[in-house]
Amino acid sequence: MTPTPVDDAVDALARGRLVVLPTDTVYGIAARPDVPGALDRVFAAKARPRSLTLPILVGDLATARSVAVLDEVAGRAAEAWWPGAVTLVLPRSRLSRAWQLGDAHQTIGVRIPDEPLALEVLRRSGPLAVTSANRSGDPPATTCDELVAAFGDAVDVYLCPDAPLVGTASSVVDLTSSPPRIVREGALASEAFRRFMEGRDPLLDSGPLR
Repeated sequence: MTPTPVDDAVDALARGRLVVLPTDTVYGIAARPDVPGALDRVFAAKARPRSLTLPILVGDLATARSVAVLDEVAGRAAEAWWPGAVTLVLPRSRLSRAWQLGDAHQTIGVRIPDEPLALEVLRRSGPLAVTSANRSGDPPATTCDELVAAFGDAVDVYLCPDAPLVGTASSVVDLTSSPPRIVREGALASEAFRRFMEGRDPLLDSGPLR
């Protein structure tokens, strides 16, 4: 049976190599956080400083709970905004505490993307460190040609739809601070966040968890 591009991607990730994949925001460059050397390759490929901690994408809520600690507020946020373009900053679980994602060792940014191909990879590979597919300081690439020009052989597998992928980075909500705060505003506007914290509808067009 001939391997599919997703098969190739899952195999490359298991070997600690890098994969570019589409998300519901922008293209991401992905690596397995539990494979030695894989995260070093992400930082090197992007020329990314370790002060910018890598976020994690997961395929379902159970996996999110395995890599982060979700309290009642985080659980409500996950139900309201996942899958979707909101990254929640949460305390690390015992499993993720050893992952060298960057300088923030106590917290982890997690989300479930609303993108079928990304979810297929995630459900087969497990959690992935995924950050925007661009050199640090450059805008995210929107086509496969741009991605290959930026990363070349540093990436083993490029999963690229035919049409350009144009989007904005996810909102980032820090639920470890008191009070919780929006670190980066994107799909989730500050008014929607305020309504959510007051226990009202979040005003975000996001489907239910899958």
